[in-house]
Amino acid sequence: MTILLIEDNEGIIKGLTYSFQKNNYNLVSKTSIKEVKEYLKEDNHIDLIILDITLPDGNGFSLYKEVLKDLNIPTIFLSANDEEDSIVEGLNMAEDYITKPFSTKELLARINKILARQKKQSIIKVHDITFDMDKLILSKNNVPIELTALELKLVNLLFLNINKVVTRNTILDKIWEWTGNFVDDHTVTVYFNRIREKIGSDIIITIKGMGYRIDEK
Repeated sequence: MTILLIEDNEGIIKGLTYSFQKNNYNLVSKTSIKEVKEYLKEDNHIDLIILDITLPDGNGFSLYKEVLKDLNIPTIFLSANDEEDSIVEGLNMAEDYITKPFSTKELLARINKILARQKKQSIIKVHDITFDMDKLILSKNNVPIELTALELKLVNLLFLNINKVVTRNTILDKIWEWTGNFVDDHTVTVYFNRIREKIGSDIIITIKGMGYRIDEK
């Protein structure tokens, strides 16, 4: 279980590193936005992020909005700012907001609660189709469905945005990001038609002129 701590206070880093190791958490600490961006370029698995709002090279809220939000990793904001507006802003964006000074035991309790909730939500069922978000396995009546790597990424994209429309522009951008290949709208339609055929279900809804959506029932 890996937790990314984005914090520039050495005292907090040392204290949390010790406490988290005792609780069998692997804590990776980064002290600036620059370090975080470099770390995220690597293929690292992160289960939860603890993010200080005030960093030496920028604002934690901005980092979350511009970089971390799209990663869909549960995040706890950490800040000395206990003003109501800041707390509300943080809670509207992420899972939790804790003000400094804080209790390490309370922080660990909140982390355990968030991770337990995430684990329950890791398998999504829609009609007779289930998708394991951790293992990236799509099944129908508990029988795995064989998909290509790209088809699986497209399915994962829809499940990550369950109950929300994923626009065609987003899909086109993602395919470019994943493959380095430019595709047009017709190719996207072909991809989703193939996925539907393999699934044998109508869980993928086409929103005409916009994109695609999967609704959790």
